[in-house]
Amino acid sequence: SNMMAGQPVIILKEGTERNTGRDAQKNNLMAGIAIAEAIKSTLGPKGMDKMLVDSLGDMVITNDGATILDELDVEHPAAKLLIQVSKSQDKVVGDGTTTAVVLAGELLKKGGELLDKKVHPTHIVSGYKKAAEEAQRILDEIALRTTDKDREVLTKIAMTALNSKSVSNAREVIANLAVDAALAVLEDRNGDVTVDIDNVKILQRQGKSLADSVLIKGIALDKEVLHPDMPKRVENAKIALINRNIEVEKTEFDAEIRISDPLSIQAFLDQEEKMIKEMVEKIAAIGANVLICQKGIDDLAQHFLAKKGIMAVRRVKKSDMEKLARATGARIVSNLEDLNEKDLGEAGLVRAEKIGDDDYVFVEECKNPQAVTVMLRGASKYTTDEAERAFIDALSVVRDVLEDKAYLAGGGAPEAELSVKLEQFANKLSGKEGLAAKAFAEALRIIPMTLAENAGYDPIEKLTELISAHGKGENKVGLNVLTGEIADMVEMGVVEPLRVKKQAIKSASEAAEMIMRIDDVIAVKSTEDKGGAGQGGGPPGGMPGMGGMGGMPGMM
Repeated sequence: SNMMAGQPVIILKEGTERNTGRDAQKNNLMAGIAIAEAIKSTLGPKGMDKMLVDSLGDMVITNDGATILDELDVEHPAAKLLIQVSKSQDKVVGDGTTTAVVLAGELLKKGGELLDKKVHPTHIVSGYKKAAEEAQRILDEIALRTTDKDREVLTKIAMTALNSKSVSNAREVIANLAVDAALAVLEDRNGDVTVDIDNVKILQRQGKSLADSVLIKGIALDKEVLHPDMPKRVENAKIALINRNIEVEKTEFDAEIRISDPLSIQAFLDQEEKMIKEMVEKIAAIGANVLICQKGIDDLAQHFLAKKGIMAVRRVKKSDMEKLARATGARIVSNLEDLNEKDLGEAGLVRAEKIGDDDYVFVEECKNPQAVTVMLRGASKYTTDEAERAFIDALSVVRDVLEDKAYLAGGGAPEAELSVKLEQFANKLSGKEGLAAKAFAEALRIIPMTLAENAGYDPIEKLTELISAHGKGENKVGLNVLTGEIADMVEMGVVEPLRVKKQAIKSASEAAEMIMRIDDVIAVKSTEDKGGAGQGGGPPGGMPGMGGMGGMPGMM
């Protein structure tokens, strides 16, 4: 047509990069696979740690998949999708982040091989979907059930989650803390169990070792007792939680008081003092001997409280006030007029203690605390940081099993079982979908293979042994990474929550399906070319900044 006589029609803004078809797919697959490769070596008990250093020189030493990916400064859009997978895995179940990302990377790799064989992405996605649904069904089928709050199973679950962390030398202590904390904050409504891990407060203190970490049946506040004359230790504490200033309220508007007589000034000050004294009298009258205040307490009030022998703490965070209410059974009161005995909470002991340079107030020995504190000790900030990440993972997996009452064998056993069963399932599917489902079954083998590889064994050899055992119907058999033998994982106490595995497979397959579907990447470049790490590390004609991942240009 004369309209287009040799003239290219430009519809995209100048400076826009566009990759279509096979190029775009290849690019996205490579980015996803690179992310998976980056954290693959951290999987399992023999996984290595990563040291991540930011532009300010602050560093994080960890082998927690979600933390590593969160710290990386990733430019590539497809890589960002995989980071979302690890974040959602972390939020929903609290563990299994590395598994989910490694699996997604392998699904992309297998998908790429099918694309090379000219299989259309729609068929691949459809086959993956069917295989993922079947995988969920098989997992439910092979899951082991636990009925009551079986402490032995819960401890094993926590120990397994901690095996792959760098704090594994103190894993028994941390596992027991996680189980105790989860059981303390558990709410059972006619068999419907919920565990809100936000009710577990975690405090880090440097000094001593991880094995000295403790669970406090109550709440520890990093605050000091206000007045030197106040008691530092109160037994059988009656605790008032108050959310208002213990002082004479200043008026909101500018007020002017005209005083003609010097004596009136004194009368005015005396009146102020009387009001504060009445407030303190009111608190003492209902039998409170500990006052915890969310706002301020002025000097005069401190003096009167000390005279009455009441221990007081001020400016406590809202979240801590709520936890204190749950732990002691107190009610947070905003109006002193309403304060009565029923609002007071109880604790066996409230004591002030100095640990290192910091002051703490411990509210402990609560009868049925619905909120507890775990104090983690360790030689350095890096140790306690990693201990906190490990503890939260352990707490999350214990919660998953308490709520679902179901768990699986670990050590690569579920993946091997799924791989065998899904291959049989793939044979029933027709044509190209069957090929994709078979690829899905093969992709699952990356988990036991990586476990073997990270432990220094021959991955192919171990996988063959594992698959042949599962082929004979031994569905609890996995890899013992300490000896390299194929063994029954449940007998060894290597178990993991059903929820973690189901979510990992769900999120990995969804991410892989989403990336496989993309055949066109349009990137609008900013008007000024910024250069630097984000730009130009990628292949020619690739996405902008594919190479500049977290300042590691050689990685992609």
